[in-house]
Amino acid sequence: MNKDFIDALNEIEKNKGIEKKVILEALEAALISSYKKNFDQSQNVKVEINNDTGEINVYAMKEVVEDVEDEHLEISIEEAKTIDPKYSVEDIVRIKVTPMDFGRIAAQTAKQVVMQRIRDAERDVVYDEFITRENELITGMVQRSNRGNVFVDLGRTEGVIPITEQTPDEILEQGDRVKVLITEVKKTTKGPQIILSRSHPNMVRKLFELEVPEIQTGVVEIFSVSREAGSRTKIAVFSKDENVDPLGACVGYKGNRVKAIVDELRDEKIDIVLYSKDINVFIANSLSPSKVLAVFSNTKERSSTVVVPDYQLSLAIGKEGQNARLAAKLTNWKIDIKSQSQYEEEIGKTLEELSMEHEMSQDESEYINSEEEYEEEFYENDEIHEDLDVDHGANAEEEDI
Repeated sequence: MNKDFIDALNEIEKNKGIEKKVILEALEAALISSYKKNFDQSQNVKVEINNDTGEINVYAMKEVVEDVEDEHLEISIEEAKTIDPKYSVEDIVRIKVTPMDFGRIAAQTAKQVVMQRIRDAERDVVYDEFITRENELITGMVQRSNRGNVFVDLGRTEGVIPITEQTPDEILEQGDRVKVLITEVKKTTKGPQIILSRSHPNMVRKLFELEVPEIQTGVVEIFSVSREAGSRTKIAVFSKDENVDPLGACVGYKGNRVKAIVDELRDEKIDIVLYSKDINVFIANSLSPSKVLAVFSNTKERSSTVVVPDYQLSLAIGKEGQNARLAAKLTNWKIDIKSQSQYEEEIGKTLEELSMEHEMSQDESEYINSEEEYEEEFYENDEIHEDLDVDHGANAEEEDI
């Protein structure tokens, strides 16, 4: 150990961001362990490293006592006074015990400690970088698959897409460049573990933020997203500027913006709908591409009955109830879909009569009349209703659109 070693530590501190003090403290602790292992396990020792020259000294720490019972830990008052007359009982005496060949052991230990500290520091740097990027979109290259998990090269480190976060039926091959969402960053003994997703609804949200400048600037906002990865997504948007069409902004010229997102999601269908603070309008919009004749909502129960033309019942419900299910997730309301003839037959009145009666009897205070109030209700009741009350639609086939 010499000044070259200290110079090396200074270089590591500069390039790796690891404080020299931290390395020296770790090295001192490691050298104490090495000394006890190789020379004397019972002694209480202290190692000191000169920060300028790199010189290492080992000291035995002994307590001054009247009668010595353990010569490895204690020293008599008489012997202590021969070292320094100022010593008294209960003082701690430092006795230099550096072995002749301790430099070789110190060099080996120093190498191990420094390498470990560098690895730890690099892991900490990666962790600190990615912990601030949770819920962020990132591009990586598929490296390999292992037991269904897909590992993606992110540049400075590697992330993993668990089976549960992969899009059904999507095959990711080695060398594919893909966009993924960072959902979680964990600190482990083997370094940071970065969990990625291709199926999370927020991935669609981030893709729209990436492709649509109006969303980046905040002119157009995304209210909610519901997704069944690999199949279909619904996204509700609104504009803060009456001169900006939120749907047109998201679709883009000749559909180029939404097409880029669809291509990234491997042809997943995307329905872009207009958010409205009128819940009846919002529910009607959420069932796009189906036409809706009327919506009757129960605010207290957060449920609604939607009436659609007879010929569009299967379209409104969707294949295996998917369209209705996504609409319910998008609005966070239960939705019961009925055809016009079925509804009128059950009620015994025409839709026009019912609409007039409903408008006359409806207490306006029951409606949610502001965007802020509805958003508060939406997030306070964010449980997704899997047991949707979709009428007679389980086996309906979705029309080809």
